[in-house]
Amino acid sequence: MEKHFENGMAVAQFLESNPRVEKVIYPGLPSHPQHELAKRQCTGCPGMVTFYIKGTLQHAETFLKNLKVFNLAESLGGLESLAELPAIMTHSSVPKSDRDVLGISDTLIRLSVGLEDKKDLLEDLDQALKAAHAPNASHN
Repeated sequence: MEKHFENGMAVAQFLESNPRVEKVIYPGLPSHPQHELAKRQCTGCPGMVTFYIKGTLQHAETFLKNLKVFNLAESLGGLESLAELPAIMTHSSVPKSDRDVLGISDTLIRLSVGLEDKKDLLEDLDQALKAAHAPNASHN
């Protein structure tokens, strides 16, 4: 669990400081509305990190397609790092109007940060974010 805490926090901090990311949702970050509550109730924050990539559905899809360490999966919470795009995966059957109310936009990405090397995880996220926002990436 300590490795989950360490890697989850590293990923959340990296994403929050990245200009290609709109917003990060992670109780371990001071920017989270329940950060103080999480600090009081938890000994650490796990590897579940949610964020909004800047752009459109195509940016999110390109990001996911370019991940190499993170695997695409609808089931989150294993030892390996996983990623999913709820709008077209787990919540695709939910009407768009309901997804909008819940904040499940086309750019919402969920990560389950695993036990891989922290440097490998951050490098993977960095290269996939860059690929998603590359000038030659197709965003029709």
